[in-house]
Amino acid sequence: MAVVLCVLMTMVLSKAALASERYQLSEPGTLSVAITGDMPGLVALDGSLSGYDGEILQMAATRLGLKIRPVPMEWSGAIAATQSGEVDIIGGNVAWTRQRAGVLTMTDPTAYFQNGITQKIGQNWNRLADLENKTVGSMIGFGFLVELRRLPGLQLVLYDTPDAAMRDLVIGRIDAMIGDPPAIDYAISRNPDWRLHTVPFIDNNPDFPLLTSTGRQYVFGLSRNNQALADDLSREIRLLWSDCQVRQIGKHYGLLSETNFLPSTDNFRAGIDRPVDWVAPRCRQ
Repeated sequence: MAVVLCVLMTMVLSKAALASERYQLSEPGTLSVAITGDMPGLVALDGSLSGYDGEILQMAATRLGLKIRPVPMEWSGAIAATQSGEVDIIGGNVAWTRQRAGVLTMTDPTAYFQNGITQKIGQNWNRLADLENKTVGSMIGFGFLVELRRLPGLQLVLYDTPDAAMRDLVIGRIDAMIGDPPAIDYAISRNPDWRLHTVPFIDNNPDFPLLTSTGRQYVFGLSRNNQALADDLSREIRLLWSDCQVRQIGKHYGLLSETNFLPSTDNFRAGIDRPVDWVAPRCRQ
């Protein structure tokens, strides 16, 4: 038994030493994670990570021999904190965009999504035109804000959290909101008295790709000098896709729709931040 324990300890120490050599971390052997507080994405709970991306990152970090250090912060400053090295990684419903790929190193996707309009039950707005001349809430720092601002007559109100936006929607201060589908669905499922629902866009308008395209990707983002860590995390993520563990993790957090696990037919990352022959992972079961 003593020999077995010694071997296991040696393996752990070897992983930690390898991590210190390969990765550019703010603290040696420790992955400092930006925690922006939204479920079901990524939160800190009892000394470990919870949420859909949280469970995935916790599993990957353990396999790579890394400890976790949660760093609470507002979403509005999380990307800049990752770029500067204040934290090592951002995740939890972080969408891949071409702009973010230009400033961060991004992993393979943990899940897929399609945006929609969150509104009161009884309304069924599902087109960009339905938002014209409306007061619409969203969150600070979202990539699709530039597209929302192009809609005629739309008045945009920005919030720090989706909960704040949804509460204003309930009392009528705003007409609709656009945000992270998993975070919104999670909140609505736990507050049925809000009488809200989200209807996906049906436009699929190439002039508004961030709002209306299908199969968009959730990823982890790291600083540009942490490519080795991003590559190793991507390898661990793909292992979870290969045996469909992602679907089982998703069930814990309300990710039940097939759209969460189906990539876009447009391989939009190939040739941008992935090789031209790269293929997005998918669940085969």
